[in-house]
Amino acid sequence: MKVVIINSGSSSIKYQLIEMPVGSVICTGMIDRIGLETSNFSYVTDTNKIEEVLPIANHKIGLQKIAQLLMDEKVGVIQSTEEIKAVGHRVVHGGSTFSDTTLITAEVKEKIRQLCDLAPLHNPANLEGINVAEEIFTSAKQVAVFDTAFHQTMPVEAYKYAIPNYLLNEHKIRSYGFHGTSHKYVSTKAIEYLKANNLPHKNVISIHLGNGCSITAVKDGKCIETSMGFTPISGLVMGTRSGDIDPSVIFHLIKSLNYTADEVNTLLQKQSGMLGLTGFSDLRDIQANAANGNKDCQLALAMNTYRIKKYIGSYTAALNGLDAIIFTAGIGENSAEIRKLVCTDMEFFGLELDDDKNSIRSKEVREINLPQSKAKILVIPTDEEIEIANQVYHLLLS
Repeated sequence: MKVVIINSGSSSIKYQLIEMPVGSVICTGMIDRIGLETSNFSYVTDTNKIEEVLPIANHKIGLQKIAQLLMDEKVGVIQSTEEIKAVGHRVVHGGSTFSDTTLITAEVKEKIRQLCDLAPLHNPANLEGINVAEEIFTSAKQVAVFDTAFHQTMPVEAYKYAIPNYLLNEHKIRSYGFHGTSHKYVSTKAIEYLKANNLPHKNVISIHLGNGCSITAVKDGKCIETSMGFTPISGLVMGTRSGDIDPSVIFHLIKSLNYTADEVNTLLQKQSGMLGLTGFSDLRDIQANAANGNKDCQLALAMNTYRIKKYIGSYTAALNGLDAIIFTAGIGENSAEIRKLVCTDMEFFGLELDDDKNSIRSKEVREINLPQSKAKILVIPTDEEIEIANQVYHLLLS
């Protein structure tokens, strides 16, 4: 069974064509920096590798380019869209409606659309991916895999807010958590690795760092706490999102500085985070400018990693121990500088970084800690696409 996986992020698209159930990847690629003149595009098969820098204005244009190459006469890997039996879509926010992998219908799309206000950087892109895929792969089953599903194991004291009970009971206002597909995949890989090496594996913290960032406490393979909440805005400092902020700042912006509610939403979702601090949203640009002496960029890196360290401390308390932390996603996997800043002065938590190991890049699960480090520091490349493919396949079999 050939399954196309579409993972539309806030400024990126990852995609794979996978043969299931063996899980062999026929084609893979990604687009990042969507919306900029210098978007990066890649398309990789066993026999071809295409890499381009070009302007990709939005997700629809990106998805159309992917589909064009999949069926290209020279470099394509399918003759017809009839070969594709299912398209699996990452959908960020499922609210209280969706907690499991779901076949997409008109009603499901409408529910996803209604949830766009809660995930304005993602659900619209996810929905766009679904609509374009329906146009291209007309005979395939369209399936949604929700980022919120892995976090459904959080205990009530973790997901409930200290606001009147009726807001949860009647309006489902609670912490949902996001990046669940990624956290599930890498925490499972970490536990398998630790078990295979006869190491403690009960208490794990997964740190997903990309344009969106989140951190999750995993006990015995299940999520017990995560940094993103009702929407993906809370928690860590992100590319354009503020992360945690005193709610009174919002009231002050509206009452004293005459912002509208929509303007505040745009400010915190699209104009804050690393972009608001530095003028850049891409970490590669921020690190380069920081190295050249840009004080704003240097401070932003310090603020970003300080927030992560605070969460590691609080989640270690919630877990009552720490066996390993995991760095994953684009920044977590590729930025040795961010990993070093996070792990510096963390010996109290048993974290001691090996600078030489930290500087090595690899696609394998790897330790980057010193031998005497009580807690392991792991870098695990996430593979949300394989995780989505597995869930799609099992849904269609059921």
